[in-house]
Amino acid sequence: MIRIFSGRLSRTGKLCLAQTMNRDVAGRPIIRRRGDLRGRHGVIESGNRHGHDAKGGAVSSDAATLWPRVAEGLRRDLGVRTFDHWLKPVRFADYCALSGVVTLETVSRFSANWINERFGDRLELAWRQQLPAVRSVMVRGGAAADDRAASLAAAPLPNFEVPKPVAANPALLGFDPRLSFDRFVVARSNILAANAARRMAMVEAPQFNPLYLCSGTGQGKTHLLQAIAQDYAAAHPTANIILMSAEKFMLEFVGAMRGGDMMAFKARLRAADLLLLDDLQFVIGKNSTQEELLHTIDDLMTAGKRLVVTADRPPAMLDGVEARLLSRLSGGLVADIEAPEDDLRERIIRQRLAAMPMVEVPDAVVAYLVKHFTRNIRELEGALNKLLAYAALTGTTVDLTLAEDRLAENVRCARPRITIDEIQRAVCAHYRLDKSEMASKRRVRAIARPRQVAMYLAKELTPRSYPEIGRRFGGRDHSTVIHAVRTVEALRVNDSELDAEIAAIRRSLNS
Repeated sequence: MIRIFSGRLSRTGKLCLAQTMNRDVAGRPIIRRRGDLRGRHGVIESGNRHGHDAKGGAVSSDAATLWPRVAEGLRRDLGVRTFDHWLKPVRFADYCALSGVVTLETVSRFSANWINERFGDRLELAWRQQLPAVRSVMVRGGAAADDRAASLAAAPLPNFEVPKPVAANPALLGFDPRLSFDRFVVARSNILAANAARRMAMVEAPQFNPLYLCSGTGQGKTHLLQAIAQDYAAAHPTANIILMSAEKFMLEFVGAMRGGDMMAFKARLRAADLLLLDDLQFVIGKNSTQEELLHTIDDLMTAGKRLVVTADRPPAMLDGVEARLLSRLSGGLVADIEAPEDDLRERIIRQRLAAMPMVEVPDAVVAYLVKHFTRNIRELEGALNKLLAYAALTGTTVDLTLAEDRLAENVRCARPRITIDEIQRAVCAHYRLDKSEMASKRRVRAIARPRQVAMYLAKELTPRSYPEIGRRFGGRDHSTVIHAVRTVEALRVNDSELDAEIAAIRRSLNS
């Protein structure tokens, strides 16, 4: 700052002016030679806005030499990943000794605003440790970024030609053309999911969004995802469609975190017009992945985009998933695909055989497949493929004897798994109780002991966790299930009658 005085100053005035002007930002006196108080033509210099003293000493350049030390301390405090992503591009720009303001510069206004908001206090503390006179730190977007933004704003908009819609090619888009709506066999067990999936792929906005499809493995969830993607691509040739598994979402999220590429990861997902996420159960217990998925869903829903999610169970049964995420997923339509009935399984086999007119399969073989492969469609198709492949490669005629011989192991593996509901029914039948007692709050011994036996068998014969079993028994806590299992295990050692009862119930379940 330069101040100009006209006229002559008295000796007292010169001393007062020197006492007023010749102090640094912290208020400490600056010792100068007597001749430094007054310059030529009555100009008295006390330092300009960049912190230069009367002799031209560059305080700003001295502060610039401190930035590497400040940066190294921030790197230790914030961690290498955070520092490299946000603060590594920052450069020292200016220091004003009068105001005590340090100005730093980064590559863009967005980065500058983010750093000021998230790391402003850390920057001030780090600078004061090196230079106590610093009062504040400001980060600004680089001059190059400002110039580029100004030039873009002033430039006329280019005249783009609207491309003509091109027929969507499922193979080019990475989809399986065999998994279309035309080849999805509809029956009572899957009609809700199939119709909801068709609505999601239409040009008109769907009535329910997001769409949540749930079923056991091999029931057609992935088939419907592929069909939605292909029909939507045909109706919207320029749309951005992302189909991925929840596991891939998690791996890409972790990779973006480690590689410092989170902004690109977020931008790619949020630019989707249709996001299809398969097998959501894989994010159970992955808290950071769930948090990012929640923000992605919120942004897509706010922008009016479409979302389809699949899992092997309803949202309420997803233990280890954040409640906010479950609430978003339950806010649209939850469509359950039930186990395929006999008619559906036969129609699927007939459809497959219709595509192979040169293959002859007797009705007895079709009935055999329908009877023994009841759990899911994938096992049914796998058994049919195995039978046809063996016949083609060995030149054997397909008949019932060949099916029974070649598919014996498949039949054994395809036997229906025991469910908690079946266990409860078997226990109640053995002890002559009403099934509602399994979920009741009554604690009399005649009811409590059979209930404990049912919990014990549920843990032994099903893959369900303690919390899942507890919910099926009247919403009981997992600790109650653990206590029941341990109690029955201990009683079986010394109580031969109880051990025999449990063995009889197990035989009834396996029969």
